[in-house]
Amino acid sequence: MATKRPATKTSSSKRSSGRPGGRPGGSRPSAARSGNPAAASRATWRDWLAGARLRTLSLAVAPVALGTAVAHVNGGVDVPVAILCLAVAVLLQVGVNFANDYSDGVRGTDALRVGPRRLTGSGAAPARTVLTVALVFFGLGALAGLAIVALSGHWWLLLVGAVAIAAAWFYTGGRRPYGYTGLGELVAFVFFGLVATVGTTFVQVDQAPLDAVLAGVIAGLFAAAVMLVNNIRDRGQDAVAGKRTLAVRLGDRGARILFAVLLVAAYGVLVWFALLYVNAPYVFFTLLVSAPVVLIVLLAKTSGELVLALKLTSLAALLTGLGLAAAIAF
Repeated sequence: MATKRPATKTSSSKRSSGRPGGRPGGSRPSAARSGNPAAASRATWRDWLAGARLRTLSLAVAPVALGTAVAHVNGGVDVPVAILCLAVAVLLQVGVNFANDYSDGVRGTDALRVGPRRLTGSGAAPARTVLTVALVFFGLGALAGLAIVALSGHWWLLLVGAVAIAAAWFYTGGRRPYGYTGLGELVAFVFFGLVATVGTTFVQVDQAPLDAVLAGVIAGLFAAAVMLVNNIRDRGQDAVAGKRTLAVRLGDRGARILFAVLLVAAYGVLVWFALLYVNAPYVFFTLLVSAPVVLIVLLAKTSGELVLALKLTSLAALLTGLGLAAAIAF
């Protein structure tokens, strides 16, 4: 019996190394897809915090700030409703981040990642757990949205909320996720720009003035730019995984040029506010962040440079949104 043990281990090792889909270097995409946390070190609270992708919360905060500022100059701010709008935006943003982690992980898309590890794709957390966390955030966002509807009396907004949650899920979820067909940036522009900004204004003052729409365009252009630079960074691995993002479809040069166009367009719309509000020209100081980002994206040669560009674009989105909101309100 003692002589058979080494042979058993050897044959087991051979079976493991010869398993279909096996990868050299200790990569375990099959375990990640099954959601087995034994395949990698268990997720810590820092991993869960990273999974929430807090830097993307600028895309939730900016449109609510802008919409509330426009409401302030068009009849007044409803503080409880404004807070609920912020809760909806933040909860849905975190929810979509975890849903993206889950969906890309179970599809095996994240098996080719070279950046920060994902909870599902790395096997650090069970897929079912990540999905549950995403659904909890979606549920909390829905409850906050229901409270807004009850306070505002606009029950038709339930349909808007349902569409927003569906858009958050089907970005990478479902059988035909639109994030895999190059529509992610467009949907980000619509929901994290126009819908979030105009909706925040509307539920407070029962109107949707032009300033809310144009402010939403600025927020949406920044949201699309954040998503685009992230997809530029992942373009190579997404192409191999069959994820046809806009960056993959346009190619490296085309995607980088589009990124520059999005930011230039955002500051072009800002001119409108500079002509109407005395403090709005000061918002152009955020070009001290945005202009270097454009240069980085156009000239970047490494993923590290694009990660820096992603962080700076998120920062520029937040500074521009909050700065313009202050200029409008005061």
